[in-house]
Amino acid sequence: MPREVGRKLVAQNKKARHDYQIGDVFEAGLVLTGTEVKTLRAGRATLTDAYATVDDGGEAWLINANIPEYEFGTWRNHSARRTRKLLLHRAEINKMERALDNSGRTLIPLSIYFKDGYAKVEIAVATGKKDWDKRRDLAERDAKREAERALATRNRYNRR
Repeated sequence: MPREVGRKLVAQNKKARHDYQIGDVFEAGLVLTGTEVKTLRAGRATLTDAYATVDDGGEAWLINANIPEYEFGTWRNHSARRTRKLLLHRAEINKMERALDNSGRTLIPLSIYFKDGYAKVEIAVATGKKDWDKRRDLAERDAKREAERALATRNRYNRR
């Protein structure tokens, strides 16, 4: 059977980009069981309440990510919200630890995907946004959308 090539998105944490100011982004491998991989290939996962940590031993962990039980699994099925180990280089883990030393920062997963057949998770060092930050971002996005609309209608009538 030929090997998969490219990137196939499984789950995305859209709420994270709304609630957090995204800093450094890292790509990490995931340590998964067989039934978890089958569930991910079926496109079933949720990252809404998930976060990542670096423990005292210098290992990174993905906590509270919901990968539902495999529906055709047996008694060897995995638990849905178990803690999963992240595979990162030592330098990346050290960089994360230094970034997390600053107060108000956390590690959040942005997406889970398959890259060339391997399950990967994209995690970011993030700072929580205040309500006024969120309102300002929405206002900027709306203003940009209105400007693009006005420009499009202007260009449409100038061609005639």
